[in-house]
Amino acid sequence: MQDLPRGGRWSIYIALAIVFAIACAFLSNWQFTRNEERSGQLALVAANYDAPAVPLADVIPVGGALNPSDQWRQVILEGRYLPEDQLLARNRPHGGTSAFEVLVPFRLDDGRVVLVDRGWVRPGEDQPEPDAVPAAPAGDVSVIVRLRPGEQLPSSGRSAPDGQVPTINLPLIAATVSAETGEDLELTAYGVMVTEDPAPAAAPEALESPSEDPGPHLSYAIQWILFAVMGFVFIGYVIRTERRHRREDAEDDGDDSMPRPAEDPALPGASASASPRRRRDRDAEDEDALIDAAGR
Repeated sequence: MQDLPRGGRWSIYIALAIVFAIACAFLSNWQFTRNEERSGQLALVAANYDAPAVPLADVIPVGGALNPSDQWRQVILEGRYLPEDQLLARNRPHGGTSAFEVLVPFRLDDGRVVLVDRGWVRPGEDQPEPDAVPAAPAGDVSVIVRLRPGEQLPSSGRSAPDGQVPTINLPLIAATVSAETGEDLELTAYGVMVTEDPAPAAAPEALESPSEDPGPHLSYAIQWILFAVMGFVFIGYVIRTERRHRREDAEDDGDDSMPRPAEDPALPGASASASPRRRRDRDAEDEDALIDAAGR
């Protein structure tokens, strides 16, 4: 690139800065979008998480589906657990370990079945599976849950042993439980347990509340904007430095091509009129002489 004309190099520098700025603008906009999505999630949790519980039919009518704006809404389920179809969702990050979440289908009085996540249990002391899983209450139960949409299947394609599932994917669970339960299972939402009445003597650990952390997306977006500005500043610095070096080289070349009259070092102002290059050469010679003298 040194062989290119000066204007050509500078054009390439500026083009690179523009391309870099476009990439930074794209990444900044992506982070702004993620920040807006996260803000929307936090607003949804704030609006619905502690709202009064209502009957399930008020939120998901028979034959209906969960509206995304109703996520985290508390609903009341009246009916019975189906413990024979209980499953464990494996590899769930709770308590600093790969825990299990206890999933039990719940048949409502209207015939529908809603999957209830009752909480989590630790793996066993001597084996991966839990040592014990607290049983769901028997008989008629009134349960308050918060509604959540089902999860995607794992992209890795991982599976799970019998009695377990790799993720809370509702169609997968419908195909895993008994045919009668799977046929009536609600496929647009499941419930995270809040309370059970009557309360059992023992229950799994409650799931943690959703995080209120807005995340680093806004700060990342601003950083990408600053990177774009810094790119232009850097290119400007490179061009300015190159121009200064060219000017200094031109001045030195001009000094070397002009004949200089002999100067008497004793004359006033003679040292001041000497060229910078000659002064540098004289200083270097003096330093070499001192080094040679010290070596002897």
